[in-house]
Amino acid sequence: MATSLTGAAVLYSEQQKAEVCRQLDRMLANPHFCHSKRFPSFLRFIVQEALEGRGEQLKERTLGIEVFGRDPGYDTTLDPIVRVTAAEIRKRIAQYYQDTNDPDQLRLSLPAGSYIPQFDWPQADALPISGTNPSNLELVPQESLPPIAALKHAEAHKFSGRLFGVAVLLALLLASGFYWKHPHHSALDRFWAPVLEYTDPVTICFPQSHLPGIILRDAADPTRQHHMDEPMSGVVLDDLQPLVKVSGLLEMRNQRYLLLGADTTTLTDLRQGSAIFLGAFDNAWTLRMTRNLRYRFGNDADMTHFWIEDTQSSTHQTWSIDRNIQEATNNYRDYAIVARFRDATTGKFAIIAAGIARGGTVAAGEFLTQPGNMEAVFARAPHNWSGENLEFVLSTEIIDGRSAAPRIEATYFW
Repeated sequence: MATSLTGAAVLYSEQQKAEVCRQLDRMLANPHFCHSKRFPSFLRFIVQEALEGRGEQLKERTLGIEVFGRDPGYDTTLDPIVRVTAAEIRKRIAQYYQDTNDPDQLRLSLPAGSYIPQFDWPQADALPISGTNPSNLELVPQESLPPIAALKHAEAHKFSGRLFGVAVLLALLLASGFYWKHPHHSALDRFWAPVLEYTDPVTICFPQSHLPGIILRDAADPTRQHHMDEPMSGVVLDDLQPLVKVSGLLEMRNQRYLLLGADTTTLTDLRQGSAIFLGAFDNAWTLRMTRNLRYRFGNDADMTHFWIEDTQSSTHQTWSIDRNIQEATNNYRDYAIVARFRDATTGKFAIIAAGIARGGTVAAGEFLTQPGNMEAVFARAPHNWSGENLEFVLSTEIIDGRSAAPRIEATYFW
């Protein structure tokens, strides 16, 4: 492996650069990488910079600007795209080498806490130290050897067993997904990762409200109003809040998306990529998508009582709302479903953020976009939950029409 003194640029020969590029091409052609747009772009950039001796310039902000097109002054705390991508790449590199299981491959790695890739050549392919002959290495004064060579010369027998143990430990940590649990990679990031790794635009399917007309104001006298009798379609303010939060999250992560009203969304639209469904009883697509889930929506024939039911509960567990109480007081407890699963009809990922009433949808949108909300529930989730389907029931207290913080009522992974 090419080395350097601390703080100095690592220098690679043309042969080494060619070998690294060939290995990178092999990795990026693998299914762990080839179905994504972000991962190949990120890896190619950092590898090329490292090979050209510019590894020390690989900082989070630099990568955000050069790879993901962020503005120079963007807030890395609010926009963790670089950290999220690097953490996912570390996991996929570990999976790649675990699957190939070829000890003769050059190993490319991205150490935790760094964006500078490292390259390890198989022992048989290690290049001899320039200007030395292995047969008379003992004749070379130790002070004149490069730092790594000097270490090998004086401490080879002392450290060989220890280095082997460290290598085994690192391999086990990689195989167990150690880097995937890097503290910068939050539960929120892991929830969204299966959706964000695809290049197809994400569809946000939101409830539409039909209006008989619109109020226009006089430019010269804004207090003068005129009602225009023109049927229009709009978004209720409570539905607009989760719509803005979710679309803002996608925008921040450089993910393309489409906004489609529920009444105009078609199955063809939903087969183009992942989709997010907002609202329940005002969004027919949400009711269709959740019909076969463990937790699903229900109502009585008079449409006065609405609920979420647990279809696997022997006690017929439900979380319900009396619409009469809701309308009379505007103080009630609302419930919502948050889910992420691969839909059998579309073959794409579906994400649900839907309350029985609008306050529940607001709480679901907050849960899906605020980093701290998911940490508690995923602390007791299966260790491999990030690749599984999942569904939650949330509750929120509505006081004078405003939603309190969401609370977990039930969880299910499959």
